[in-house]
Amino acid sequence: MKRPTPIRAFTYALPGGWTVRAGRSDADNDRLSIKAAEPDDWWFHVRGMPGSHVILHGPPAAEADKETLRVAAAIAAYHSKAREGGVVAVSCTRARFVTKPRGAKSGTVEIRKESVVKVRPALPAGAAAATNAGELP
Repeated sequence: MKRPTPIRAFTYALPGGWTVRAGRSDADNDRLSIKAAEPDDWWFHVRGMPGSHVILHGPPAAEADKETLRVAAAIAAYHSKAREGGVVAVSCTRARFVTKPRGAKSGTVEIRKESVVKVRPALPAGAAAATNAGELP
């Protein structure tokens, strides 16, 4: 039986038990958004530019507050071509509303029920220690 390809992602720990994962390549973005994300996770991507798909995963039955969503959006902006762009728009939706069109190239998704968050690209305080290039199942 073929073993699933691991997802290479940057991982950040946020307060309250939240975890942010940012894909490192188009293939990693596909697996992160379509295979690894749970329906109630939050999905982020900078609008109109190449960048990582970012997943915000929290404790069971927890609701992310505005600050946690803002930090995840800032991470998505940081892991994009808009990193030096000042304030950028980031699309945000629940992972259940992210789908891959049949036959689309890696990293291409369609989203529904999108909100837009405007943030400056940034990593959370102390992120250097929390960032890793580890592989996720």
